Amino acid sequence: MDRHKKALKILSEGTVIPATPLAIDENRRFDPEQQKLLTGYYLAAGAGGIATAVHSTQFAIRNPEHAMFEPVLSAVSEEIADFEAKSGKTIVKVSGVCGRTNQAVREAEIARSYDYDALLASPGGLSELSEAEILERTIAIGEVLPVIGFYLQPAVGGRVFSREYWEKLCEIPGVVAIKCAPFNRYLTLDVVRACALSSRADEITLYTGNDDNIVIDLLTEFSFTSDGRTYTARFKGGLLGHWSVWTKRVVELFETLRSRPADPGLLTLAAEITDSNGAVFDAANNYAGCIAGIHEVLRRQGLMKGIWCLDPQETLSPGQSEELDRVCAMYPHLTDDEFVKEYLAGR
Repeated sequence: MDRHKKALKILSEGTVIPATPLAIDENRRFDPEQQKLLTGYYLAAGAGGIATAVHSTQFAIRNPEHAMFEPVLSAVSEEIADFEAKSGKTIVKVSGVCGRTNQAVREAEIARSYDYDALLASPGGLSELSEAEILERTIAIGEVLPVIGFYLQPAVGGRVFSREYWEKLCEIPGVVAIKCAPFNRYLTLDVVRACALSSRADEITLYTGNDDNIVIDLLTEFSFTSDGRTYTARFKGGLLGHWSVWTKRVVELFETLRSRPADPGLLTLAAEITDSNGAVFDAANNYAGCIAGIHEVLRRQGLMKGIWCLDPQETLSPGQSEELDRVCAMYPHLTDDEFVKEYLAGR
C-alpha cells in the first residue's frame, strides 16, 4: 500500500489532527524553522495528521503581500516527511483550500505537488455563491485530491447551510470526510443526519471541529430512524484548532475515549475542556482573539516566539491572558508543559 492510501485509511479510521497555527517573526515574515519545530511537536505528541493553510494558519497567507501559502505547505510537508522516514509511521497531510473554484483548484494542485493527502475545503468568503455553486466547487477540487467538507463557524467567516446542502455534499464521490465546526448543536445534527442517511455513509468519516464540544461529539452515537430503519453515525476523529495546544494530552484523551467511552468522569472532563477552550478561543469576545490565544499558549511553552498575527490589529483581547492563567491553574491535567520541555530539550 502506498503512502497516500495508508494516509487515507488512517483518515477514514479517525485520528487526532491539529489545525496548525502560523509561525512568523516580529516583522511578520514567515519563519520556516519555527514552523517545522511546531510541526515536530505535534508529531512527537502522537498526532495522526496535520492540517495547515486552514483558519488557524490564517487565511491571509494567500494574500499577495504575504505570499506564504506555498512556503507553509513546503515547510510542514518537509517536517512530516522527515518524521515518516525516521519513524516508519504515516501521517495524514491535510491542506486547506480557499476561494472560488479557480483559486481552490489551483491551491489543490499546489497541495498535491507537496504530497498532501486531502483538502479541507473552506467556505469562508464565499457568501455570494449559491449552495449549488459551492457543491460544484467541491466536485472540481475533488478531482485533484480527496476532499474534507467543512462547516465553518459563522463567527469566523463561515455561513449557515441548509440540510439539503449536506445531503448533496455527502453524495459527491470525492468527499471522504466532513469537519463539522458550526459551534451549534442544531447545525451539527444537520451534518450528522445527512451523513448517516447518505448512500455513502460508509465512505465518509465525521471529524469534530466543534472546539466548544469536543468530548461530547466524540462520545455520542447519533441515531436516526427513517422508513422503519435505524441509522447510526459517530465522530471518529477531530480536526481542531484547540488541538494545536496541549497536544500530548489530546492524544491521551483520544485514546481514553476509544477505550473507556462509558466512563462518566469523561463528562466532567468535557466541561473542563470547553472551559479551557473558552479562554484560548476568546469566546467572551466572540472569538476575536482565537488565533492569538493559540499563539499565546504556545509562546508560553516556548513553541512560538511571539503571538504576532499577519493583521497587526489581531491580538489578545482585554482579560484573555488572565483567563488563560485561570484555566492553566484550574486544569493543570489538561496541559503538557513537561512534555514540551522534553521535546524542546531533545530538538
